[in-house]
Amino acid sequence: MQVIPAIDVEGGRSRTVFWPGVSSGVGAPTDRPDRIAEHFVGLGAPAIHLVDFDGARQGRPVNLEVVGAIAARVATPLQLAGGLGSPDAIRLAFAAGATRIVAETSLADEPAVLRACLDVAGDWLAIGLDARPDRLRAFPWHRAPPASVAELARELRGLGLSRFVLSHATGPAGLQALGEIVASTDAELLVAGGARDPAAIRRVRDAGAAAIILGDALLSGAVDYPTASEAAR
Repeated sequence: MQVIPAIDVEGGRSRTVFWPGVSSGVGAPTDRPDRIAEHFVGLGAPAIHLVDFDGARQGRPVNLEVVGAIAARVATPLQLAGGLGSPDAIRLAFAAGATRIVAETSLADEPAVLRACLDVAGDWLAIGLDARPDRLRAFPWHRAPPASVAELARELRGLGLSRFVLSHATGPAGLQALGEIVASTDAELLVAGGARDPAAIRRVRDAGAAAIILGDALLSGAVDYPTASEAAR
């Protein structure tokens, strides 16, 4: 299982200040996303997950200069989430330097827009899904709601989607949902957040995820990248 560092961006800066040398008192803290990305790529990170908080609020990509700065500094896939619910938004993200796209769950309720987004992004389009059943039921569907997140994933796989980012999937119920999706589709499953120690990372690995996305856990020092990578093997 891959370990993908995540950087939450607001106003062009990381929402979490990262100090790679905090345990030894060396180095300097930084909130520059490009420098944080460069650090983790230097440790072997196979990709960087970037969340555009401003874009998520405004429904369009906002921090595209950050995307470009990271793309100019590291030669590794850059996965962008936040405000990417239309073909035009995806084109802007790709033009800025993103290579993978994560769209919100709302796209699952708009088949025509989903098809148009797939035409632009193809296999590099993922949809974010929440593993919590109550959140799935509470979503304002324009049709009959799916019976489970696994059913929704199977439906979306049938429409051509080959990648999902599953949040809230590190507890017992979430891990069960993850296992059900893995067992019933051939899509690539990435689990976003929720793990703050090697044991939790191993549970996600054992449930069949292709990757785990870690943001605050890595940036805060709760777990370091080599330890997380070892747990994911």
